[in-house]
Amino acid sequence: MLRSLFSGISGLRSHQTMLDVTGNNIANVNTTGFKSSQIQFQDTLSQVLSNAGGAQNGQGGTNPAQVGLGVRVAGITTNFTQGASQLTGRSTDMMIQGDGFFAVRKGAETYYTRDGSFDFDATGQMVLPGDGALVQGWAAVNGVIDTTAPLTDLKVPAGTLMAAQATGTATFQGNLDSGAAPGTAITRSLTVYNATGEASTLNLTFTKGAATGDPWTLAGSLVAADGTTTATVTYNPAPAAPAVAGEVDFDPATGALTSPGTLTVGGIAVDLSTLTGFSGVDTVKGLTQDGHAAGTLQSFQLGQDGTITGAFSNGLKQVIGRLAMANFTNPAGLEKAGGSLFTTTVNSGTIQLGTPGSGGRGTLAGGSLEMSNVDLSSEFTNLIVAQRGFQANARVITTSDQVLQELVDLKR
Repeated sequence: MLRSLFSGISGLRSHQTMLDVTGNNIANVNTTGFKSSQIQFQDTLSQVLSNAGGAQNGQGGTNPAQVGLGVRVAGITTNFTQGASQLTGRSTDMMIQGDGFFAVRKGAETYYTRDGSFDFDATGQMVLPGDGALVQGWAAVNGVIDTTAPLTDLKVPAGTLMAAQATGTATFQGNLDSGAAPGTAITRSLTVYNATGEASTLNLTFTKGAATGDPWTLAGSLVAADGTTTATVTYNPAPAAPAVAGEVDFDPATGALTSPGTLTVGGIAVDLSTLTGFSGVDTVKGLTQDGHAAGTLQSFQLGQDGTITGAFSNGLKQVIGRLAMANFTNPAGLEKAGGSLFTTTVNSGTIQLGTPGSGGRGTLAGGSLEMSNVDLSSEFTNLIVAQRGFQANARVITTSDQVLQELVDLKR
């Protein structure tokens, strides 16, 4: 039989595969995070009709004479170029800007995807909407994330509780008016909390001496919610002579505090080190304290670094978890597993897990999704090329058939 018949058949098969690849690309032109594929052809084994000959005895060399036996598909490569951004406004939609993949779990298998259209199920688990694959990351413990720990399913369950924290330190800052009238008393307050989250009031009372030029003295107290005073403390109770107990001393040249910079009231260390003693200004106030009441989760938001931050009913925010991102030495070696998911192969390289924006991984954009990277103009051109290639190879077969028919007709 004519070799051209089999060459034509191989061309039909290869161009049919090209049509399949192109058709799949066009079908997924609006698939979130879809990466288009490109096909490569190569010729098959060539049959040698005559070998090459070297120049000798006054005769020139001859080139080999070969007849090719057709074409085959050399490979189908995934194109991982960045897709366009689509703004959605949904807080759970995330787009990777740069390299990397989200990690998701289905059963015992871990897959990787560029599709960031996440949602939450009834139990608060972050999932992909199509097949319920569970998004992987690191859960926070008391607001702290350990990115060296194994990956876990990310959850944001309704009613998540932030435990109460007792106040350990508090800070007061500002200026005490060194020129205030004798006997002037001012009280500055700050709300603090015990280990169960019950609020108390920390009061600092500054009293100007009875005579002109006398310094301020200070006393601290802790008052419970029911009005009961649970602690009363005198500042600097045993100063060096000739100072008196409770006296607040400042350097007359710089206005800086020269007496002790701390006061402990009911187990709370009060930082006074930034107090100043200039004349004519009174700005002392309670600035910060590190305790808080218990609270329940009200809402959350996703940050560009993949951090999930919850807003709680006590008015505070706390980190709940963080999305993990994977990268590979050879992303083109990943295998498509359906559902916009990829799985590792022996040629994809070792998985490199980390946080968004680190180790060559892209950053995240909230409220956006990555669109398909299919270029319709290129795909329609490929469609024409594949169609014409298929037609040309079909014509080779029909021409070969006509030649064979002529041979058969010789017997008539």
